[in-house]
Amino acid sequence: MASEEEDFQCTSSGDEHTIELKEFLRRLNTKAEGLSSEEALKRKDVCGANVLAKKEKEGLLKKYLKQYRNFFAVLLLFGSSLSFIAEYLDPGQGNIFIAIALLGVVILNSTFTFIQEYQAQRIMESFQSLMAPTARVRRDGKIVELPASELVPGDVIYLEEGDKVPADARLIVQNSLKVDNSPITGEAEPQLRALECTHDEMLECRNMVFSSTLVQTGNGEAVIFSTGPDTQIGKLSLLTEETISVETPIRKELNRFVKIISAIAIFLGIVFFIIGYFIQDAYLANLIFAIGIIVANVPEGLLPTVTLALSLASKRMAKRNALIKQLESVETLGSTTVICTDKTGTLTQNKMAVNSVHTGSGYIDVKNGEKPPEMLLRVAAVCNNSRLSDESPGYRGDPTEGSLLAYADNFKDIRKTQERFPRLAEYPFDSRVKKMQVICRTPEGDMDSYLKGAPEVLLKLCNRIMLDGEEQELTGRMKRGLEDEYLQMAERGERVLAYAFRKADEIKEYEEGFTFLGFSGALDPARPEAKESIRRCYRAGIKVVMITGDHPVTATSISNIVGLNSENREPVLITGAELEKMPPEELELKLQSDSIIFARTSPLQKLKIVRNFQAAGEIVTMTGDGVNDAPAIKNADMGVAMGSGTDVAKESADMILLDDNFATIVNAVEEGRTVFDNIKKFIAYILTSNIPEILPFIAFVLLAIPLPMNVQLILAIDLGTDILPAIALAIERGEGDIMKRPPRSREEKLLTPQVLLTAYGLKGPIEAAAGFASYFAVLYGGGWVWGQQLDLSDPLYRQAITAFFAAVIVCQIANVFTSRTRRQSVFTKGVFSNRMVLIGIASELIILALIMYQPSFNAVFNTTPVPLEYVLLAIPFALLLFVADELRKHFVRKDSATVGKLFGW
Repeated sequence: MASEEEDFQCTSSGDEHTIELKEFLRRLNTKAEGLSSEEALKRKDVCGANVLAKKEKEGLLKKYLKQYRNFFAVLLLFGSSLSFIAEYLDPGQGNIFIAIALLGVVILNSTFTFIQEYQAQRIMESFQSLMAPTARVRRDGKIVELPASELVPGDVIYLEEGDKVPADARLIVQNSLKVDNSPITGEAEPQLRALECTHDEMLECRNMVFSSTLVQTGNGEAVIFSTGPDTQIGKLSLLTEETISVETPIRKELNRFVKIISAIAIFLGIVFFIIGYFIQDAYLANLIFAIGIIVANVPEGLLPTVTLALSLASKRMAKRNALIKQLESVETLGSTTVICTDKTGTLTQNKMAVNSVHTGSGYIDVKNGEKPPEMLLRVAAVCNNSRLSDESPGYRGDPTEGSLLAYADNFKDIRKTQERFPRLAEYPFDSRVKKMQVICRTPEGDMDSYLKGAPEVLLKLCNRIMLDGEEQELTGRMKRGLEDEYLQMAERGERVLAYAFRKADEIKEYEEGFTFLGFSGALDPARPEAKESIRRCYRAGIKVVMITGDHPVTATSISNIVGLNSENREPVLITGAELEKMPPEELELKLQSDSIIFARTSPLQKLKIVRNFQAAGEIVTMTGDGVNDAPAIKNADMGVAMGSGTDVAKESADMILLDDNFATIVNAVEEGRTVFDNIKKFIAYILTSNIPEILPFIAFVLLAIPLPMNVQLILAIDLGTDILPAIALAIERGEGDIMKRPPRSREEKLLTPQVLLTAYGLKGPIEAAAGFASYFAVLYGGGWVWGQQLDLSDPLYRQAITAFFAAVIVCQIANVFTSRTRRQSVFTKGVFSNRMVLIGIASELIILALIMYQPSFNAVFNTTPVPLEYVLLAIPFALLLFVADELRKHFVRKDSATVGKLFGW
């Protein structure tokens, strides 16, 4: 045998399916007898082991430390560092608590992000599980069983029913071999193999078998030409690994929000540091002041609150059979504009069953259990390569053949029938001849030929018909009637087979003289709720696109059943072959259609579809269950895997459908839309308290009064009293029209000038006025005079800042009530409809009581008990805030085109 240095190549040339077998074997320097152990060892050294290649992983420590590089983390770390420095320069002023609190927030958020990203590394591990663990191969002229990792190009492998194909190979022997290629192509129907080239495309050619696919029936031998990363599954795994995960819309918005708020904070901090330095000429005091300005502006509790809100939303979705893996993806669903969905199991029940039976005498009542003719049942039972099983769906093998067995099993004992009519010869189904024929021995010792296949093929082979148990001549008029019947069955989306038989004189394949018995129509029923769910999508402005590996006729019929063509939406049908040749301009135009069906698509084409939709500005949700779906799932804005799907698809996805149901996606979209609305609610709520947190520092510099509220109390609001009320707003139920509105525009931001105006220009100043009113009431009541400086430990000063803090909390209680709605009056909500709001208010009052009255809290926050009448001074301001916001909503509802634009609601 020639050495591999002469012309042996490890990589596939791409034409192994089309070249002559002799040329194929010559290229691989092999024979049908296989390789020697010595030669195999040499080839393994050159080509490597038959395992999927892994990119070098980034160290966990490095990956973790990267989380501290985002702008928000850097800002808080900077503030924490300044606080540590201030504590070192001037101990005992409480800066240590500020430093620890800011550092804790950064660690919490960075750790959570790290955990989310770490899960992505498991994707490649799930690909490894697809590789066959062992394989039977001919080495040194003997058949041995070896680990699949030891296989090399040129090896001859043996395949039988139930085997997982260990590498890409070309068949040299096959006996009724059927292979499930769905992990690679998405094709739901197991495909019969052949020895000759049947298609120009390798994935469609039947003389090929591919790594990770499963042998359903029959057996065969094949010569390996690609191993490891050079296999189709290997290329697919590399494509998935190299596909960059898309940043979620909510993450983009939060990053933008943080940058704007942080820029404001840093700007004010620097400006007032400079102003304070010229006024007070005290570097240390102004440094601490600058820290306070920055801390007061940055909503430290925002990310923890968003995380908790998304977590609660994901738990609600889990109760509705949608398991969220990436929390931020909850909101992504709400902004979805296009849902790319698979057909089998998502829009259908993935449960092939006989739906109708028609004989020459008319239809059999399948639903009510009417028994079909005995001969038709016999053909269905013996001209069949599937097997009955105790496991769901009741059979193993080809779904169409299996559904026939399951149906026939209702009327006769299948195993006994097959024993009474033993098979003498089989002429298997092939896509070119579209029929299967078996010769069986009858109990009387004669021979019969039983035939099933495509109706248009079998009718040409029949010259007689069975009517009411008697054979009659099949006339041309009868044939035309039968053709009309099976076309009507096909239009209903049924997979139609015809049945016939004849006496056999010898063992051979007969091409004439058959007696027609009838048709059966098998159907993978559409999910009952699919049509209504698609209608809800259309009403919500979401485009539904079917992407399947199935035949265009099957895809089109299902689309008609589930309503993809409803409301005058005639689907645009695009096959994978057409997509491959389609100019970008034409594809861009077709993607604008209301309803689209992609059939016979490959993994790369699915990814291409997703990316083209994204390039057109769409937010894409992609569903799938196979390995072939993984790249597209990962690249989509929202990747959705089926609970019954492969581990690879699940690991690549952001969400897993536990019930494989399209309706669950739609429910999740509704939840996602609600989440975005609610996040806007609690952001407006959180921002309102920024004004009463900032103005004390400005007044401290410009008016030379004692600082009305220290940084510790600011953190008590941002990380304490505001958290539970904000979470309560995050779990408000969606408004009634939430699935009647179009998806939110990409231009719609969490933070807009209008939102800032509402928080900073309307509600915030009212809260600040309440704080200053209580603050000055305490000072003047204690004998303070303007211009008098108070020591930080002075009881009067501690009472004053406590009163300021308490007034802000009282106003925030009113704020959380009015923030429960964005447009509608809060009175449309029942007081007890969201008990979490009441719990949040209770938490605010408890924290306030602890900070006011508990000695250890007094020491940390520099507070002291204050007479209740000073706290009650804030109530009129709280009522004013409530009324002002209700009036704002009233005008928004009255004239949403003008006032709504002004306030951004």
